[in-house]
Amino acid sequence: MKDSMMKAAYLPGNSTVVLKEVPIPEPGHGEVLIRVKSSTICGSDIRAIYREHLGKGPEGYQDKICGHEPCGQIVKTGRGLRRFKEGDRVIVYHISGCGVCNDCRRGYMISCTSEYRRAYGWQRDGGMAEYMLAEEKDLVLLPPTLSYTDGAQVACGFGTVYEGLEKIGICGNDAVLVVGLGPVGLATCMLAKSMGAQMIIGCDTVPERIQLAKDKGLVNEAFVSDGQSLSKIHALTGGFGVEKSVDCSGHTLGRQLAIRGARKWGHVVFLGEGGTVEFNPSPDIIHEQKTIYGSWVTNLWRMEELVERIVRWNIHPEDLVTHRFTLDRAADAYAIMAEGKCGKVAIVNDEEIK
Repeated sequence: MKDSMMKAAYLPGNSTVVLKEVPIPEPGHGEVLIRVKSSTICGSDIRAIYREHLGKGPEGYQDKICGHEPCGQIVKTGRGLRRFKEGDRVIVYHISGCGVCNDCRRGYMISCTSEYRRAYGWQRDGGMAEYMLAEEKDLVLLPPTLSYTDGAQVACGFGTVYEGLEKIGICGNDAVLVVGLGPVGLATCMLAKSMGAQMIIGCDTVPERIQLAKDKGLVNEAFVSDGQSLSKIHALTGGFGVEKSVDCSGHTLGRQLAIRGARKWGHVVFLGEGGTVEFNPSPDIIHEQKTIYGSWVTNLWRMEELVERIVRWNIHPEDLVTHRFTLDRAADAYAIMAEGKCGKVAIVNDEEIK
């Protein structure tokens, strides 16, 4: 490297961003140094790090470079690599697990409970920097037909959605309800449509998000949530409700709507983090034979599968990015994302923003 220092962003937990000059790291055995090309902001960063630091364990931010949705190009390699090489374009699966527990062997490093588990941007340095270190086992190859911002979207948001949709199953017979049309909800609409859903109904409490979903052509119908939401869903589905329902809101009222908006024998998945939910088991799920799934991020092999299918479907997750900033404007990027009225926000290098 011509310069041994780089810019990097940190989140002190008071709704601000701090930029620091830090040394460019050196890759060790089994590691690569990535020139970060694009790194998108996740809602969990806003909820659990940007506004305040919450808890321990998976959400225990440890004063590291932030950003867990990075994508870039390998510029230097350590010893012992078996697959990837310098010049490869890569997505980083954002949890580095121990690699030997049952969850890791299934590909679900997100569920690793080992003391060696460290998430990028949380317990180890993440992607809001000019360069980042990653372990080879955490990488997914980015095809040449996808942009770096496409890859950054896959790194968390689209991977999370795909896992949930695979759990409930989506096909051409389905009407799908998406509750919450933030970046995860928009990704849900895009993927559900690509997987064959014939009707996609969206709702949110924020009019700007409703309009964005319509402008992007991601929904058949979308409306602002109110006391008539369930009636509107029934009116659109012949009185039955939807076959598949996805909650991306993380709010009790949104989750209740997702459950009650599903038809008899319907499948529901919760993707939105945090909050609570109250429902009546007998009328809401037992008597109508509904199934509720919880889904947390995705596994590594499914992320590779998703990348392949995104190419086949000829879609671009980058299309859901509404704001782009360079790293020196990271504070503006996080502030926009925190307002909750936009699509995805990306921090890209100077080459990518042109």
